[in-house]
Amino acid sequence: MLLAPKARANDFFSECQMSVYEKLQALNITLPAVAAPAAAYVMYAQSGNTVYLSGHLSKKDGKIWVGQLGKDTTTEEAKLAARGIAIDLIATLQAACGGDLKRVKRVVKLMSLVNSTPDFTEQHLVTNGASELIGEVFGEQGKHARSAFGVAQLPLGACVEIEMIAELE
Repeated sequence: MLLAPKARANDFFSECQMSVYEKLQALNITLPAVAAPAAAYVMYAQSGNTVYLSGHLSKKDGKIWVGQLGKDTTTEEAKLAARGIAIDLIATLQAACGGDLKRVKRVVKLMSLVNSTPDFTEQHLVTNGASELIGEVFGEQGKHARSAFGVAQLPLGACVEIEMIAELE
Protein backbone atom coordinates (compact mmCIF):
# COMPACT_ATOMS: atom_id res chain seq x y z
CA MET A 1 0.00 0.00 0.00
CA LEU A 2 1.34 3.41 -0.96
CA LEU A 3 0.87 6.35 1.34
CA ALA A 4 0.58 9.94 0.21
CA PRO A 5 3.92 11.69 0.60
CA LYS A 6 4.31 14.21 3.37
CA ALA A 7 4.36 17.84 2.33
CA ARG A 8 7.84 18.92 1.34
CA ALA A 9 9.20 22.27 2.42
CA ASN A 10 8.87 23.72 -1.10
CA ASP A 11 5.17 22.76 -1.20
CA PHE A 12 4.48 25.70 1.11
CA PHE A 13 5.69 28.25 -1.43
CA SER A 14 2.34 28.85 -3.08
CA GLU A 15 2.17 29.78 -6.74
CA CYS A 16 -1.33 31.20 -6.30
CA GLN A 17 -1.90 34.56 -7.99
CA MET A 18 -3.50 36.16 -4.93
CA SER A 19 -1.84 39.30 -3.56
CA VAL A 20 0.02 39.18 -0.26
CA TYR A 21 -2.88 41.03 1.36
CA GLU A 22 -5.44 38.58 -0.07
CA LYS A 23 -3.37 35.68 1.25
CA LEU A 24 -3.18 37.24 4.71
CA GLN A 25 -6.95 37.74 4.66
CA ALA A 26 -7.55 34.16 3.46
CA LEU A 27 -5.37 32.92 6.33
CA ASN A 28 -7.35 35.12 8.75
CA ILE A 29 -4.20 37.01 9.74
CA THR A 30 -4.34 40.60 10.92
CA LEU A 31 -0.91 42.15 11.19
CA PRO A 32 -0.18 43.57 14.64
CA ALA A 33 1.39 46.92 15.43
CA VAL A 34 5.17 46.78 15.31
CA ALA A 35 6.60 46.26 18.78
CA ALA A 36 9.03 48.76 20.25
CA PRO A 37 12.60 47.50 20.65
CA ALA A 38 13.35 45.96 24.04
CA ALA A 39 16.89 47.40 24.19
CA ALA A 40 19.31 49.67 22.29
CA TYR A 41 18.49 48.75 18.67
CA VAL A 42 15.96 49.42 15.91
CA MET A 43 13.42 46.91 14.60
CA TYR A 44 14.80 47.14 11.07
CA ALA A 45 17.60 48.80 9.13
CA GLN A 46 17.77 49.30 5.38
CA SER A 47 20.87 49.43 3.19
CA GLY A 48 20.11 49.96 -0.48
CA ASN A 49 17.27 47.61 -1.39
CA THR A 50 18.06 45.20 1.44
CA VAL A 51 16.19 45.41 4.73
CA TYR A 52 17.43 43.64 7.87
CA LEU A 53 14.83 42.86 10.52
CA SER A 54 16.03 42.50 14.10
CA GLY A 55 15.31 39.31 16.00
CA HIS A 56 11.68 38.98 17.05
CA LEU A 57 10.83 36.96 20.17
CA SER A 58 8.07 34.41 20.53
CA LYS A 59 4.87 35.65 22.18
CA LYS A 60 1.79 33.97 23.57
CA ASP A 61 -1.24 35.98 24.65
CA GLY A 62 0.78 39.20 24.28
CA LYS A 63 3.58 38.07 26.60
CA ILE A 64 6.96 36.51 25.86
CA TRP A 65 6.48 32.78 25.20
CA VAL A 66 9.11 31.32 27.51
CA GLY A 67 10.44 27.81 27.52
CA GLN A 68 13.24 25.52 26.54
CA LEU A 69 12.94 22.82 23.90
CA GLY A 70 13.87 19.41 25.24
CA LYS A 71 12.79 20.47 28.73
CA ASP A 72 9.38 22.15 29.05
CA THR A 73 8.33 23.08 25.50
CA THR A 74 7.46 20.68 22.67
CA THR A 75 8.50 20.96 19.05
CA GLU A 76 4.88 21.54 18.01
CA GLU A 77 4.42 24.32 20.59
CA ALA A 78 7.60 26.03 19.44
CA LYS A 79 6.57 25.62 15.79
CA LEU A 80 3.41 27.60 16.65
CA ALA A 81 5.61 30.18 18.37
CA ALA A 82 7.74 30.46 15.21
CA ARG A 83 4.59 30.93 13.11
CA GLY A 84 3.55 33.78 15.41
CA ILE A 85 6.98 35.34 15.02
CA ALA A 86 6.57 35.18 11.24
CA ILE A 87 3.39 37.24 11.56
CA ASP A 88 5.28 39.83 13.62
CA LEU A 89 8.13 39.81 11.08
CA ILE A 90 5.68 40.45 8.24
CA ALA A 91 4.24 43.39 10.21
CA THR A 92 7.74 44.84 10.69
CA LEU A 93 8.53 44.22 7.03
CA GLN A 94 5.38 46.13 6.11
CA ALA A 95 6.61 49.08 8.21
CA ALA A 96 10.00 48.88 6.48
CA CYS A 97 8.17 49.03 3.12
CA GLY A 98 6.38 52.23 4.07
CA GLY A 99 3.17 50.28 4.60
CA ASP A 100 3.18 48.48 1.22
CA LEU A 101 4.13 44.79 1.19
CA LYS A 102 3.88 44.84 -2.61
CA ARG A 103 7.38 46.37 -2.47
CA VAL A 104 8.83 43.06 -1.23
CA LYS A 105 10.87 41.61 -4.08
CA ARG A 106 11.77 38.54 -2.05
CA VAL A 107 12.46 37.21 1.41
CA VAL A 108 16.17 36.37 1.29
CA LYS A 109 16.88 34.62 4.59
CA LEU A 110 15.54 33.71 8.02
CA MET A 111 17.79 33.02 10.99
CA SER A 112 16.19 31.18 13.87
CA LEU A 113 17.50 30.75 17.40
CA VAL A 114 15.80 28.05 19.44
CA ASN A 115 16.21 27.90 23.22
CA SER A 116 17.23 24.24 23.54
CA THR A 117 18.76 21.66 25.81
CA PRO A 118 22.05 20.24 24.48
CA ASP A 119 20.37 17.02 23.30
CA PHE A 120 17.48 18.69 21.41
CA THR A 121 17.97 18.38 17.63
CA GLU A 122 14.71 19.54 16.02
CA GLN A 123 15.47 23.25 15.63
CA HIS A 124 14.83 22.90 11.88
CA LEU A 125 11.32 21.57 12.53
CA VAL A 126 10.57 24.43 14.93
CA THR A 127 11.70 26.96 12.32
CA ASN A 128 9.39 25.40 9.72
CA GLY A 129 6.56 27.22 11.54
CA ALA A 130 7.95 30.51 10.24
CA SER A 131 9.20 29.28 6.87
CA GLU A 132 5.89 27.65 5.97
CA LEU A 133 3.89 30.79 6.73
CA ILE A 134 6.33 33.02 4.82
CA GLY A 135 5.92 30.65 1.88
CA GLU A 136 2.13 30.68 2.10
CA VAL A 137 1.99 34.47 2.24
CA PHE A 138 4.70 35.46 -0.25
CA GLY A 139 4.69 32.47 -2.61
CA GLU A 140 7.72 32.43 -4.92
CA GLN A 141 8.99 35.68 -3.36
CA GLY A 142 8.99 33.87 -0.01
CA LYS A 143 11.52 31.17 -0.99
CA HIS A 144 14.40 31.87 1.34
CA ALA A 145 17.68 30.56 2.68
CA ARG A 146 17.63 29.70 6.36
CA SER A 147 19.69 28.86 9.42
CA ALA A 148 18.32 27.30 12.60
CA PHE A 149 20.48 27.18 15.72
CA GLY A 150 20.03 25.68 19.14
CA VAL A 151 21.14 28.06 21.90
CA ALA A 152 21.39 27.71 25.68
CA GLN A 153 19.20 30.76 26.39
CA LEU A 154 17.42 33.66 24.69
CA PRO A 155 16.52 37.15 25.94
CA LEU A 156 13.73 37.17 28.52
CA GLY A 157 13.62 33.36 28.44
CA ALA A 158 11.88 33.25 25.03
CA CYS A 159 11.66 29.84 23.40
CA VAL A 160 12.34 31.14 19.86
CA GLU A 161 13.85 34.24 18.22
CA ILE A 162 13.87 34.81 14.46
CA GLU A 163 15.32 37.54 12.26
CA MET A 164 14.77 38.19 8.55
CA ILE A 165 16.57 39.68 5.57
CA ALA A 166 14.45 40.82 2.62
CA GLU A 167 14.98 42.60 -0.68
CA LEU A 168 12.67 45.46 -1.66
CA GLU A 169 11.70 46.86 -5.06
